[in-house]
Amino acid sequence: MISTLPNSPNVDLSRIRLEIRQLQPQLVVWRRTIHERPELGFKEKLTTEFIAKKLTEWGIEHQTGIAQTGIVAIIKGEKVSSEIARKGKVLAIRADMDALPIKEENEVSYRSQHEGIMHACGHDGHTAIALGTAYYLYQHRQNFAGTVKIIFQPAEEGPGGAQPMIEAGVLKNPDVNAIIGLHLWNVLPMGTVGVRTGALMAATEAFNCTIFGKGGHGAMPHQTVDSILVAAQIVNNLQTIVSRNINPIDSAVVTVGKFHAGSAFNVIADKAEIAGTVRYFNPAVGEIIPEKIDQIIAGVCKSYGAKYELDYRRQYPATINNAEIAELVRSVAVNVVETPAGIVPDCQTMAAEDMSYFLQEVPGCYFFLGSANPSLNLAFPHHHPRFDFDETVLGMGVEIFVRCVEKYFSEEY
Repeated sequence: MISTLPNSPNVDLSRIRLEIRQLQPQLVVWRRTIHERPELGFKEKLTTEFIAKKLTEWGIEHQTGIAQTGIVAIIKGEKVSSEIARKGKVLAIRADMDALPIKEENEVSYRSQHEGIMHACGHDGHTAIALGTAYYLYQHRQNFAGTVKIIFQPAEEGPGGAQPMIEAGVLKNPDVNAIIGLHLWNVLPMGTVGVRTGALMAATEAFNCTIFGKGGHGAMPHQTVDSILVAAQIVNNLQTIVSRNINPIDSAVVTVGKFHAGSAFNVIADKAEIAGTVRYFNPAVGEIIPEKIDQIIAGVCKSYGAKYELDYRRQYPATINNAEIAELVRSVAVNVVETPAGIVPDCQTMAAEDMSYFLQEVPGCYFFLGSANPSLNLAFPHHHPRFDFDETVLGMGVEIFVRCVEKYFSEEY
């Protein structure tokens, strides 16, 4: 048990109810237990065993083995309400569980014990917050009249666990009416919440292209089709897609992050491979970019006499929040952060999330919970080998989730 915790100087903990503040040390223990044993997507066996053990210990109904390693906990409110129909409403809370293939560089007591795998994105915190929320709601189920589904999802970092869970029926029996989720966010400081209507995170897509030229002697280029030259022209021209084909009001990114070709300094390579990522918010943009990529590659190859093979893959759609549920989150979060200035609406990112699949199925809101504390050297970016966050945020996350449940099932909502 941890008795003392560093608190961010900008967070008024009196806004967090006493029972959740008292739960804070246990939240830290759970988070650190999960952090020490990180697991990659669809391999979260130790994590799910830990979650299931806790849920069983508390007497919370749950189902395991959904989409391989997913878990769903169901908490039925027992409040007697004049609006009995509200007992039919179901609110889901989603938390992802998987880690990343990164070697941890933090020198902490809870450092990863699995070589080359690390919770470098905060999913250990998401899981601990969801567990704390489940525990609190079950202990206070007499305070709400609806049903809460808490979804512990595998494989967000890849290959994606949300869609398999949806296909397995996680939003059914009982049917979910709305869903919320959070991401600890070291882009924002402790004491802030990033929430907005509409697109919060971008769609992500990927492409691989192989250019086939004609190899030869580096001193005799006239006998060859230089695949490196062709690929270089393609890389340059791909940058015109956003600058000259996308409405400037719409944000988009086309990045070539991989370029492999050649084996010797005096040999013109007969093959070059490039790969990249595409990001955008507006779904309409997603219809333009793949077509333009293919047109540019085809045109450049034709002009140089080369051939190509293009593999374009759609990955996660944009994470788009419902206006009503976003306002629900904002309205409770403003009472948890210290001032109204702690609500950050300008918080979009070109990073992507498969929470987007849930938001395509039911109205919902995904939001950022600021977790950086530079004074404690806890401000490294996500996916960095020294990523960590101020654990004070765990209790804040539980408080926001609990308030969302209470308000969503209230008679005034």
